Amino acid sequence: MSSNEVLPRRFNMARYCLGPAEGRPAGKPALIVYDDLQASAPAEVWTYGEIFEAVSRIGGSLLAAGLQRGDRILIRMDNCSDYALLFFAAAGAGLVPIAASSQLTAHEVAFFLEDSGSKAIARSARLAVGRVPADVLSFDRTAIAEMRRSGPLADFADTASDDPAFLIYTSGTSAHPKGVLHAHRAAWGRRPMYRGWYALESDDVMLHAGAFNWTYTLGTGLTDPWANGATAVVYTGEKDVRVWPTLIKRAQATIFATVPTLYRQILKYCDVAPDDLGRLRHGLTAGEALPPAIAAEWQRRTGRPLYEAFGMSELSTYISSSPSTPPKPGSPGRPQAGRNIAILPVEGGTTPLALGEVGVVAAHRSDPGLMLGYWNRPQEEAEMFRGDWFLTGDQGSLDEDGYVWLAGRSDDMMNAMGYRVSPVEVEAVLAAHPDVQEAAAVEVKVAEDVSIVTAVVVWRDGGGNADALIAHAREHLAAYKVPREIVAIDKLPHTPNGKMRRADLRKRLNERVAKGEALRALD
Repeated sequence: MSSNEVLPRRFNMARYCLGPAEGRPAGKPALIVYDDLQASAPAEVWTYGEIFEAVSRIGGSLLAAGLQRGDRILIRMDNCSDYALLFFAAAGAGLVPIAASSQLTAHEVAFFLEDSGSKAIARSARLAVGRVPADVLSFDRTAIAEMRRSGPLADFADTASDDPAFLIYTSGTSAHPKGVLHAHRAAWGRRPMYRGWYALESDDVMLHAGAFNWTYTLGTGLTDPWANGATAVVYTGEKDVRVWPTLIKRAQATIFATVPTLYRQILKYCDVAPDDLGRLRHGLTAGEALPPAIAAEWQRRTGRPLYEAFGMSELSTYISSSPSTPPKPGSPGRPQAGRNIAILPVEGGTTPLALGEVGVVAAHRSDPGLMLGYWNRPQEEAEMFRGDWFLTGDQGSLDEDGYVWLAGRSDDMMNAMGYRVSPVEVEAVLAAHPDVQEAAAVEVKVAEDVSIVTAVVVWRDGGGNADALIAHAREHLAAYKVPREIVAIDKLPHTPNGKMRRADLRKRLNERVAKGEALRALD
C-alpha cells in the first residue's frame, strides 16, 4: 500500500481490513487458530471469505437485537476466535466494542460497564461479571456462535473516518482506568508500521503470542496482517513457553510478535537454533523495553533479528526499528516515516529541543492514529495537549541519526509484562484493606530484564499480613496488577505539599535489590 494515499473521508476499519479486495482473495487463509500442538491440524482455519461473512452476520445480529450506531458493547470473553470476530463485527456495524482483558475481576468489569455506559455485554460463562444492569443486553458464547452461523447479513456501516470505532481502558493517573476512544481512522494510522516495523507483505504469516483481548494482538496480530492480505496465526491453548518454537515452525510463521519477557523465557527454557524456526524472518517486540542482552542472544542463537517498537494506547506504536532501520542497542528505534514526533521542553513551550537534549516526547495531533480523546474525561484530555502537540508523558532525546533514547516517564506509571499499570489504582485497592494505613506502589527491577509491581505499606497499628493483603488485591485487580512483593515501612515519604515521593521508594528498593538484599522492610 502506498504511503502517499490520503485518508478517505468515509472510512470503516472493518471494511478496510476484511472487505473484498484484490489483495484478499476469498479463499485465502486469513486466520489460523491452534489450541493443541499434539493435534494433526489447526483447530480452526478461516478464509477471508468466511471471516467476511461471519463478521457481517454478527454485525447484522447485533443491530437486529436493538443496538444502534455508537452504542458500546463490552467484550468479556475467553481467548477464542469469536472474540476477534465480534470486535470487528461491532466496529463494522458502527457500534463501539470495548476490548477487555479476561484477567479483570468482577469489580473492574462493573466499573467498565458503568463508566462506558455499555448497552450490551458479550460474555463467557466462566468469567465473573458481577451485577449487569437490567437494561444491558447480554450475549453468551452460544448466542454469538449462532449469530455468525445464521444471523442476518449486513453491510458495513458507512462511517466517517472520525466516527468512534472502539474503546480501550488503560491505567491512568486516577484510582480507576480511563477509556481511550479511537476512531475508525486508527486502522489507517497504523500504516507507518507496515514498513517502519514489520516489513509486512501479503504472503507473510504473522504469529502473535498474545490473547485476542490484548490490543497488541488485535492491532499487530490481526488488523495489520488483514489490511495487507496476509495470514494471521494465534494460539489459544495452554501457555507453555516450549510451545512457541514448535508453533513458529509448524505454522510456517514468517514474523513472530510478543513481549521481551517471552523471548527471554524461550532462550532460557528452549533449545533454539536457526533450523528450528522454519521460515521465520524476524521477531517483533513491544510492550516493555527490550534488554540489549536479550536481543543479542536471540540473534546469536536463532540467526534472526528482533525489531522493537515503542508506543502507547492513545497512539499505538510510533517509534520502531525494522529491516530498514537497524536496531541500536538501548534505543527502540526512530519515529516511523510519516509520523510527526518532537522532543519538547518539560517545563513548557512548543519549540522542539536540540539533538541530545532530554524533554517530553510529543506527537502532532494530525496523526490519524491518535485517539479521539479520553472517555468522559475532558479535563484530563486537555492536560495531555500543548498547542497542537499530544504529550505522551515519556521523556527522551533524539540523536544525530534520528533514534530516540528514552529517559523514563514524567509520571510514576509501572510496566508489568507489557501492561501499563497505574500506581494510583493499585494503591486505592491496597488502602481499602482494614490493616493498611497508607500504601504506595512502585516498579522494582529484580533482574536485568525483570521488573515487578511492589507495594510499600504502612500497617495500621503496626502489624499486618502480607499474604492477606495480596489475596485482597487479587479480588479487586487483574492478575498483572497485583503486587508481587509487600514491603513494610513506618512512614511513606511525601513532598512538603503532601505528594507521595514514589521515586524515592523506587530508588531505595532498586538499590536494595542491587546489593542482593531481600525486599522485606524499609527503615
